Amino acid sequence: MDEVFEFLKNCGTYYLATVDGDQPRVRPFGTIAVFEGKLYIQTGKVKDVSKQLQANPKAEICAFNGQAWIRVAGKLIRDDRIEAKTYMLEQYPHLKAMYSAEDDNTEVLYFEDAVAVFSSFGEAPRTVNL
Repeated sequence: MDEVFEFLKNCGTYYLATVDGDQPRVRPFGTIAVFEGKLYIQTGKVKDVSKQLQANPKAEICAFNGQAWIRVAGKLIRDDRIEAKTYMLEQYPHLKAMYSAEDDNTEVLYFEDAVAVFSSFGEAPRTVNL
């Protein structure tokens, strides 16, 4: 878990893929944290990405550091607890201008049944279960 988190955190930006009906959707994200042993991301409930994940929680993220990349696939599960929202916003204080742990928009989600695959052009892929 720590290795996956560190890789994503060091990349700064990763790309989150969801589905919208039969259409794949990919967009850049930057929020990532480990809370209570689970890998979390953050978004807003008013965004299309939130609606897509509630309709189909299967998602994948991908990040590249210039030499290697990671893909994390699993289900993203909403966590409505104030403690989880507060933790994420403490990791990204600049988001407090747009989000609050007490509002009805802030959404944090954690990966369930996730698998991370580390890859590069020079080495065989390596899989980590989260």
